[in-house]
Amino acid sequence: MASGSDRNPIIIGGLPSQVPDFDPEETQEWLDSLDAAVDERGRERARYLMLRLIERAREKRVAVPEMRSTDYVNTIATKDEPFFPGNEEIERSILNATRWNAAVMVSRAQRPGIGVGGHIATFASSASLYDVGFNHFFRGKDEGDGGDQIFFQGHASPGIYARAFLLDRLDEARLDAFRQEKSKAPDGLSSYPHPRLMPDFWEFPTVSMGLGPISAIYQARMNRYMEARGIADTSRSHVWAFLGDGEMDEPESLGQLSIAAREGLDNLTFVVNCNLQRLDGPVRGNGKIIQELESQFRGAGWNVIKLIWDRTWDPLLAQDRDGVLVNKLNITPDGQFQTYATETGAYIRDHFFGDDHRLRAMVANMTDHQILMLGRGGHDHRKIYAAYSAARAHKGQPTVILAQTVKGWTLGPNFEGRNATHQMKKLTVDDLKGFRDRLHLPIADKDLESGLPPYYHPGRDSEEIQYMHDRRKSLGGYAPTRVVRAKPLQLPDDKVYAAVKKGSGQQSIATTMAFVRLLKDLMRDKEIGKRFVLIAPDEYRTFGMDSFFPSAKIYNPLGQQYEAVDRELLLAYKESPTGQMLHDGISEAGCTASLIAAGSAYATHGEPLVPVYVFYSMFGFQRTGDQFWQMADQLARGFVLGATAGRTTLTGEGLQHADGHSQLLASTNPACVAYDPAFGFEIAHIVKDGLRRMYGSDAEHPHGEDVFYYLTVYNEPIQHPAEPDDVDVEGILKGLHRFKAGEAGDLSAQILASGVAVPWAVEAQRLLAEEWNVRADVWSATSWNELRRDAVATDEHNLLHPEEEQRVPYVTRKLSGAAGPFVAVSDWMRSVPDQISRWVPGTYTSLGADGFGFADTRGAARRYFHIDAQSIVLAVLTELAREGKLDRSVLKQAVDRYQLLDVAAAEPGAAGGDA
Repeated sequence: MASGSDRNPIIIGGLPSQVPDFDPEETQEWLDSLDAAVDERGRERARYLMLRLIERAREKRVAVPEMRSTDYVNTIATKDEPFFPGNEEIERSILNATRWNAAVMVSRAQRPGIGVGGHIATFASSASLYDVGFNHFFRGKDEGDGGDQIFFQGHASPGIYARAFLLDRLDEARLDAFRQEKSKAPDGLSSYPHPRLMPDFWEFPTVSMGLGPISAIYQARMNRYMEARGIADTSRSHVWAFLGDGEMDEPESLGQLSIAAREGLDNLTFVVNCNLQRLDGPVRGNGKIIQELESQFRGAGWNVIKLIWDRTWDPLLAQDRDGVLVNKLNITPDGQFQTYATETGAYIRDHFFGDDHRLRAMVANMTDHQILMLGRGGHDHRKIYAAYSAARAHKGQPTVILAQTVKGWTLGPNFEGRNATHQMKKLTVDDLKGFRDRLHLPIADKDLESGLPPYYHPGRDSEEIQYMHDRRKSLGGYAPTRVVRAKPLQLPDDKVYAAVKKGSGQQSIATTMAFVRLLKDLMRDKEIGKRFVLIAPDEYRTFGMDSFFPSAKIYNPLGQQYEAVDRELLLAYKESPTGQMLHDGISEAGCTASLIAAGSAYATHGEPLVPVYVFYSMFGFQRTGDQFWQMADQLARGFVLGATAGRTTLTGEGLQHADGHSQLLASTNPACVAYDPAFGFEIAHIVKDGLRRMYGSDAEHPHGEDVFYYLTVYNEPIQHPAEPDDVDVEGILKGLHRFKAGEAGDLSAQILASGVAVPWAVEAQRLLAEEWNVRADVWSATSWNELRRDAVATDEHNLLHPEEEQRVPYVTRKLSGAAGPFVAVSDWMRSVPDQISRWVPGTYTSLGADGFGFADTRGAARRYFHIDAQSIVLAVLTELAREGKLDRSVLKQAVDRYQLLDVAAAEPGAAGGDA
């Protein structure tokens, strides 16, 4: 790989406007030469000479400015194309069979009574791009390493299934079960690349457009990170991301290009299928998307390879002495090229070549059919092979291949290049016959005229199938394939959790700091410590994690090539090529992509990593919720920390930083195990159990469970009690344990609280006993979400098994002996604790921070939302009055005594830092 200084120059080049000219006579000679070339040979010749000079300057390592875009022709000249090592005739036969089966599979999925749809036009345009990769580049996993990581374009999944069918990885029954994942189980095929649904086949979920590109970047980076830290040899792994040109409009697609260039990720190749169409129309009808993308990628520091025209254009371009053809290609907008894909050769002759006599002369000896067959580079195996070879050989930069294709290619005139082609799912008999003829397949008319169109297989012993098997064998096995080789980790013993279980004594600390203390001890463990991957979006100091800088260090493949401004401090900022911390800048999307890549390393590379992603809780599920679904689909594991949680706890930040709903959003993700702990000893048991479930082994889950943990932690300092002698570990893990029993009072009540609200509940318990003769128990609801999941699962079992003894939800059993009423409170909106209301055995009400947050003191905010200790007291008294155990007159007394209608009357509460 190129050295750091070669691949990451601080200044690429520019006009030296403030540098003196020490030899003006020489400068004038060069300018005069350029003027003469323009005057005598014309602007096109002068332009050619200038471009050649720039090219030579780069060869001589002279820093010259990058051009934003180049001519609308192939980057790799015909003379520079390498020898194509494959048998193109056989590969074309294989591809024709794959094309047919992909389209027929989707068409059959539209049969009466099924009608589940599918997409055929995307694969039709990109089929050659995949085929060359499968035959010559994509490495499998049979050699014991991770092979290549391939991010397939989601809508192209039928083509990947069709190829797997030819290789006997899938049979006809499975193809006919496309998009019937449950009704045809276990044969059902997922609609798109979904590892959770097909865990032995797909590796990376990509159909939520935009997530494939950013995930591929951070996967390539994770490969380098793992190698740098000596965890896995990823030197032979290459990351391929197949994307659509319309998909590149998603902000995640282009938003993190710079990190790939900055870190010299030459183990990464983007292949953008530029069929010039979105889902419903052109990508840039009046513009040129390939030119636009070239400018963006070049500007970000990528190596750009344009693959625009197939070999039939080579003779025309070779005779373009005046540059008139190149100019015509440059100025023709994409919308017109899309039209050319749907028109006749005569139309193209008149409208493309017809407005200049030199262009007309070029095609004078060509038939209309020959003109019609002037093709796009993304359908030419030799051109694709040249582009892929150049991408793999390029050092020091990531590469993007911008390949022009035709959407719906080979599917016939009703599909090719049509705006509606993305939504077209079924071929008519005439379409099928034309498609068959185009592909030269031996399928009889009668087989197309009655019933469902047949699949085509040339025979297991055919030359084509043997060729496919041989190619995959030489490349290390079949792809896509997901393999879990990782062994369970040797987990730490109880000693590592001892310190945080002791509590904080007289010191007040936030739950964020309690977690950080535990994490520091875990990272010292000889067996598991090196596998922790710390991730934060430029907020390590906010979360009190700057203490890790000197020891764990921040990963940077270039190391630290400057003297840090805080180098004399104990907690100085420290970068290292072997650093353990990922400091991904102000990018939650980038951090989450790192989280996913690290959390799935146990499958991708057979080496478990334990990512710990810490962020402002507001900017987790709200901002990057789609990626958390991707994480669930990819079966990734790890710890996600929503720090500075709560709507009233991060007091000074205001509306957009006040998280009162991430626990509710987390509850919607089936793979997310969400907790809202109050104290350090609860965190210790939750983390210990998380490590066991995700990285341990048992009979039911020999490779661990495919879940990830979300913990909300707070920045409000409190005194943490020591773990009780009779600690209820089961209750902590299942979501509810009694933290403090009431000691005095004739009337009984129960207060359920979570997270930072537990101390308010304890204060309310004191007030109720001393001032209102009420004995209230305080329960710590460590997970409202897990309580609800258990109850829902119990109800479903009872529904389907009425003949069996009916099960009782955990929350119901836990509270069955407690004398109500029940009041729930948290720093979340009421919907969070209301999740369990149906299963609480008694009168139940909740308090919560519903509405927008705002900046004020903690006390004022909690009084405003009526979730402070005094408001809890009022809620308990109200429920007792509703049950007839108290006269309602006491309620007005409580309101007046505590001035609950006056926000300013509340004690301001603890002022606090960010951590």
